[in-house]
Amino acid sequence: MKGIIGAIAGDVIGSAYEFNPTRDYTFELFTPVTTFTDDTVLTMANAIWLLEDEKHQPETLVNIMLDLCRRYPDRGYGGRFAQWIHSDDPQPYDSFGNGSAMRVSPVGYYARTLDEALELAKVSAEVTHNHPEGIKGAQATAAAIFLARKGENKWEIRDYIEKTFGYNLSRTLEEIRPTFTFDETCQRTVPEAIICFLEGKDYEDVVRLAVTLAGDADTLAAIAGSIASATKDVTTEVTQRVISLLSDEFCATLLRFNQLVAKREQEDK
Repeated sequence: MKGIIGAIAGDVIGSAYEFNPTRDYTFELFTPVTTFTDDTVLTMANAIWLLEDEKHQPETLVNIMLDLCRRYPDRGYGGRFAQWIHSDDPQPYDSFGNGSAMRVSPVGYYARTLDEALELAKVSAEVTHNHPEGIKGAQATAAAIFLARKGENKWEIRDYIEKTFGYNLSRTLEEIRPTFTFDETCQRTVPEAIICFLEGKDYEDVVRLAVTLAGDADTLAAIAGSIASATKDVTTEVTQRVISLLSDEFCATLLRFNQLVAKREQEDK
C-alpha cells in the first residue's frame, strides 16, 4: 500500500524507540509497546480536513485537531502543543518544532500541483507552527512527497529541496550519525529524514535508517516513511500490523482518504 500509511507506519514502528534509542539496524519492527503517537493523530486530522473542507479553511483544521487530540490524550504531545490543545483560544505560537512536518503527508498526496502542495502545507503548519522554519519544514516534506508521486527521481527531488528550502541534503547518513542527537526541531529533523529517503532502497530500509539515527525516532520515521511510500509499497504484513493498532475511526479515515486520492488521480488522467 502507498500513501499516508507510510507516515503512520513510520510513526508506529518508531514509537518504541523514541525514548529508547537504538542503532541496531536489525531492531524489531513491532514490540509489546509499539503504538501510534501524536504523529498519527495529527496526520489523521489533516486527512479529515482535506476530506471534509473543500475550502481548506484553517479554522476547520484547528477544530478537527482540537477534537481528535482531546479524544486521544496521552499520545506524546509536546508541552507547548499540549497547552494549545487545551487553550480556550488556541493561537499559533511561533514554533519551529517538527510537528508541522510529521502531520503534513496528506497534503502531499492530495495536492494536484506543486503550488497547491506548498500552499496547503503552509496552511497546515501555521495554525500552530507559524515560525518560518516550521512552515518550511512542512512545505519541504509535502513537496518531496508530491514530486516523488509525480515520478521525479531522487536526485531531482534533492536538488529542488536544496535550492528551494536551503537544506543541505548532500550529507550522508554515515556522516550524520556519529554526532546526531535527539532533536525536535524541523531544522534537525526534516533534512535528515529526507536523506533517509534518498539513501533507502525500499520502504522498510528507509524506516530502519530513520529509526537508527537514534533521534526523534517516530517522527523521523514518519517523515521519511511518508515520502518513501509515494513510490514504494508498505508491505502487506506491515500494513496489517499497523492497521490492527489503529482505532476503527482512523481505519475508516485512511480508507476514505485513499479513495479520495485515487479519485482525484483518475480525474487528472
